[in-house]
Amino acid sequence: MNKEALIPKLGVITDVRIDTPDVKTFRVVTTDGVKPFEHRPGQCAMLSIPGVGEAMFSITSSPTNTEFMEFSIKRCGCVTEWLHQAEAGQQVTIRGPYGKPFPVDDEFAGKDLVFIAGGIAIAPLRSVINYCRHYRDRYGKIDIVYGARSKDDLVDYKEIVDEWCTDGGADVHLTIDREQEGWDGHVGFVPSYVKELAFSTDKTVILCGPPIMIKFTLEALMEMGFDKKQIYTTLEMRMKCGIGKCGRCNVGSKYICKDGPVFRFDELDELPDEY
Repeated sequence: MNKEALIPKLGVITDVRIDTPDVKTFRVVTTDGVKPFEHRPGQCAMLSIPGVGEAMFSITSSPTNTEFMEFSIKRCGCVTEWLHQAEAGQQVTIRGPYGKPFPVDDEFAGKDLVFIAGGIAIAPLRSVINYCRHYRDRYGKIDIVYGARSKDDLVDYKEIVDEWCTDGGADVHLTIDREQEGWDGHVGFVPSYVKELAFSTDKTVILCGPPIMIKFTLEALMEMGFDKKQIYTTLEMRMKCGIGKCGRCNVGSKYICKDGPVFRFDELDELPDEY
C-alpha cells in the first residue's frame, strides 16, 4: 500500500446535495481546492471528524473527475449523523484510497455490462458507471437496473434522468417497490425486474444492494443461466481500518479491505458460512 494513503489530508466540504430523505452527497477537496488523491472505480476513502469519529465510504465520483471527490452517504450512525448536519465550508480529514477496485480496464474491457443496484448501493456503482460512460468505446452495451422503495429514495435521480438516460451511452431501467402517485415507470422488486428484462447470458454483471436483494437477484441470474464467474460485487460496507490491521473485516482467510472489497461471486463461495 502507498504510505501516503495512511496520512490524513485536511479537506473541506464545498457542496452538500440532498438526494433522498436520508442520503446526502458531499463534495470534498483539499484546503488548497484540489482533488485529495487519485483513485480507481470501486475504491474507498476514510472520512474523519476529529472528536467525533471516522468511517469508510465508497468514493462515488469517477476517477475521470479531476476536480473533486464525492461521497453519497446514508444517515445511519454517529459519524453519518454528524456529517448530515455539516454545511459547505466544514473541514474534515480524508485519507485513501483503500481496497481493490473493479477490473474496469481488463476483465470488463470489451464486455457488455449490466449494473444492478438497490437503494444506497448505487453509490459504490456510480463511480464505475461514470467511468465506463466516460470511456464508452472501451465497452460493449451498458444496461443499468436500479430500484428503490419509492421515487423519493432513488439516489442521484436528477443525474440519472438528465445524463444517464439522455446521452445514449446506456439503457437505464428504473423501478420502485410500490405504486406511487406521479410515477409512470416500472413497479416491482429488482430481482423480478431482472427476470422480466431477460438479459442474454453473455454479459458481465456488477451487482450491489441490500443482502436480501442480492440473494434473490443472484438466484434470478443463476436461473437465467449466468455463471458466478460473470458476476461481481463489493463488500465495502464491511471495511473498517482499510489496511488489514484491526481484523474486523476478516472472513475466513480473507480480509475484505486487502483482498477486496470487490469480489466475483465464485470467490465468495470460498468464504465460510459466517459471510
